[in-house]
Amino acid sequence: MSRISLRRLRQDPHIRSLTREVRPVAEQFIQPLFVVEGLAEREAVPGLTGVYRDTPDSLLRQIESDLAAGVSKFLLFCVPAGKQAQGIDWSFNAGQIAAIKRRFGSSVWLAVDVCLCSSTPHGHCGVLNPEGDHLDNVASVQELAAAAAAYALAGADCVAPSDMMDGRIGAIRQALEEVGRDRTLLMAYSAKFHSNFYGPFRVAADSAPKEASKLTDRASYQIDPARPGDALMSVERDVAEGADILMVKPGMPYLDILADLARQFPQPWAVYEVSGEYASIELLAQQGLTNRIGAHREAWTALVRAGASMIISYGARHARDWLAA
Repeated sequence: MSRISLRRLRQDPHIRSLTREVRPVAEQFIQPLFVVEGLAEREAVPGLTGVYRDTPDSLLRQIESDLAAGVSKFLLFCVPAGKQAQGIDWSFNAGQIAAIKRRFGSSVWLAVDVCLCSSTPHGHCGVLNPEGDHLDNVASVQELAAAAAAYALAGADCVAPSDMMDGRIGAIRQALEEVGRDRTLLMAYSAKFHSNFYGPFRVAADSAPKEASKLTDRASYQIDPARPGDALMSVERDVAEGADILMVKPGMPYLDILADLARQFPQPWAVYEVSGEYASIELLAQQGLTNRIGAHREAWTALVRAGASMIISYGARHARDWLAA
């Protein structure tokens, strides 16, 4: 008779906790924040429980609350009131960065998303060509580099380009060095897929492609879900151009991509648990169809198991409590 039993190491919570190989910890989490110019008061984001489009004042109060909850790392998305197709004024965005750093200093680590989608009238991640049916890569990269430099000068610890233009990592790295901010980290959205899971985020960031544009979606610059080889080439390019941190986005639908890339590239890996992923668990829990905390914790464990060094999650402000539950 076989004396092998796999169940002996599963029989009680003590031995299960002792034998876990993967352990997400609160220090790995980054909390997204949204600040919107011209809001009279903060607005809840549909589907994302406890996540808001903040005013500049409520943003600072939210960060205070998050610090008390054990969160000190943030990814900031700024939504200016004025939209410009080119020659974008980054002063509102830079002003929010400066205000955060004045208030909180080195007690927070602040990454800032670098993209054009929330600042343009058409909602795309770059500068449209005159015909309005394609993004001009050169012009787009120039705007992105200018934004990154402005954010670094305002005090951002990290700039995070999410646009997926060719050559933007190298251009941003050069721009940072030219303004004397060579120590600013560069977190590249290297494997960002053309996904259906971005819905709540696009409401929060006012970043959905607008109907007036001939370019109706982002398939011409984000990675096709059926092309893992494209993700590999994108990562190779970003590494060669000087990215410090690499990212896969979304998370759960692309665990295989994350696992493959993390084995091949020794750089730190971020994974973005996007709004649709997070909201799906929240909605299941609201219907009594899953255990809210348990489901979030399971998803986070899967992301770390696949190779994530850090997790960008709308539930980062709950990580300390939920991981201890």
